[in-house]
Amino acid sequence: MNLHKMLTRRAAEDNSVRVGVIGAGKFGSMYLSQAPRTAGIHVLGIADLAPDRARAALARVGWPETQYAAGSFDAARRDGTTFITDDAEALIAAVDVVVDSTGSPSAGVRHALLACEHGTHIIMVNVEADVLAGPLLAERAAAAGIVYSMAYGDQPALICEMVDWARSCGFDVVCAGKGTKYQPAFHASTPDTVWGYYGLTAEQAAEGGMNPQMFNSFLDGTKSSIEMAAVANATGLVPPRDGLAFPACGVQDLAHILRPRSDGGVLAEKGTVEVISSEERDGRHVTGDLRWGVYVTFEAPSDYVERCFAEYGLMTDDTGRYSAMYKPFHLIGLELGISVASAALRGEATGAATGWRGDVVATAKRDLAAGEMLDGEGGYTVWGKLMTVEDSLALGGLPIGLAHGMKLKTPVAEGQPLRWRDVEYDESDVTVVFRREMETSNRRNADAAE
Repeated sequence: MNLHKMLTRRAAEDNSVRVGVIGAGKFGSMYLSQAPRTAGIHVLGIADLAPDRARAALARVGWPETQYAAGSFDAARRDGTTFITDDAEALIAAVDVVVDSTGSPSAGVRHALLACEHGTHIIMVNVEADVLAGPLLAERAAAAGIVYSMAYGDQPALICEMVDWARSCGFDVVCAGKGTKYQPAFHASTPDTVWGYYGLTAEQAAEGGMNPQMFNSFLDGTKSSIEMAAVANATGLVPPRDGLAFPACGVQDLAHILRPRSDGGVLAEKGTVEVISSEERDGRHVTGDLRWGVYVTFEAPSDYVERCFAEYGLMTDDTGRYSAMYKPFHLIGLELGISVASAALRGEATGAATGWRGDVVATAKRDLAAGEMLDGEGGYTVWGKLMTVEDSLALGGLPIGLAHGMKLKTPVAEGQPLRWRDVEYDESDVTVVFRREMETSNRRNADAAE
């Protein structure tokens, strides 16, 4: 690792990397708490639809008011301070690297295209946008000569790093993913039921400033599906054909459970993604759970390497052939500086789509009637199910990233995926047009390959 050395050199040359942050929510705030402590980084500006919310976030993370009193980008550049604005495009045009932490798929697509236009590297914390249109956005970014990157600190980028580590060591990756708390009943959870599953009261959640719809997306399986689609698209690993299985598993059993069924594990094939649960189906806690962490399982290519696994104390399955590495925690925005420095100084992404392999399709949480309005990720109507892109396109599946504010034209039964033809939508909407372009391009490429 030499990023700190490179950043220190930029600071000594009075040539700090100019960074912009769009969205001063939890992830953005965590990064902003660390950025002033990082040599060679100058947060030139922060864009938020509610600038006062950004100021409140800065106060909460300990910034002195004098640091964000600048009245313009020019003043901020001159004084080394930070300008707060509601103009995201102006911010993108003014910086070297922009961070999108809005959580809005349509905003993320728009900001990535603006970054291409202005020649600004973009760190896409907004994994919802990445899964909705990331493969095409990554193509556009490469053509524009900029870095389009996942956000280090979030689990997908950390998983990509572990996959890269394993492959760079010469190992075949068998499976990679993350941990979470899972029960089948969670798929039907709504913002009204979410706090009971977390063991909180609504009052306790409100005191902590927790958003019930956002936290429900973590619980109902949507966020796990989105993150595994992003990993599949970035690494070449494939989604399970029947969706995520969420097997209960502790770190001591990674190599035993996350191996092919033919060898006694749960995987239909090698080279896949999967999310493991910190709870057994009967509610018992899993010993050595990986609820906050990430993992990769890999295979010894020879008898010699199997012996090395044993000699150096690796946890293996009962054959000694499969092993695993894991990271027990992720620090979210506190680690984001790795992506910022990597993009600005190395011209490298900390994970980015290399193809379109996984998609996340809106799936009915209950019987839905014609005329109902969809309320998106973590809401009352749909959750997001991971699919292969082939299955999603064959179905004509409605991506979870667009399943908000659309009216149903036809009823959809509980547990069934929604299709484009089931909803009314604005065909001229920029995000819809971009997503449909990616679908059409994928079909055209598939036809040409046959």
